[in-house]
Amino acid sequence: TMIVDLLRNDLSIISSNVKVDKFRYCETIITKDKKLIQTSSKISGTLEKNWQNKIGDILISILPAGSITGTPKRKTIEILKDVENYDREFFTGIFGIFDGQNLDSAVMIRFIQKNKNNTLIYKSGGGITSDSILENEYQEMIDKIYI
Repeated sequence: TMIVDLLRNDLSIISSNVKVDKFRYCETIITKDKKLIQTSSKISGTLEKNWQNKIGDILISILPAGSITGTPKRKTIEILKDVENYDREFFTGIFGIFDGQNLDSAVMIRFIQKNKNNTLIYKSGGGITSDSILENEYQEMIDKIYI
């Protein structure tokens, strides 16, 4: 609920008529060895006319996604910068297709980053809350890495 509210708030920065269209629905992802349950919500808003001319500004104003950082977003990012012992570089990013009129995009939770020295690093994360059980969160990350 908290993350849906955070994303609704983020979307209201760049759009009007923001609403939660579908709250907490589940989909099953079938893998080679198991089934994973993905919980999602659908949030929508209305962008201003000619939003395509401001696509970079729009994306920068809402990244990193609150569904990745958690809440409160700004404070969480500050804490991570203080406690992590390396330069994260990308917090996460987005990928997608923009044809000049339509954008179909998603947030990258797991991705491969190519470094300047041409090495590749696979990055994967998970959401930790005050109710999280460390072993369960770790197992979920492993399950999703090897999907």
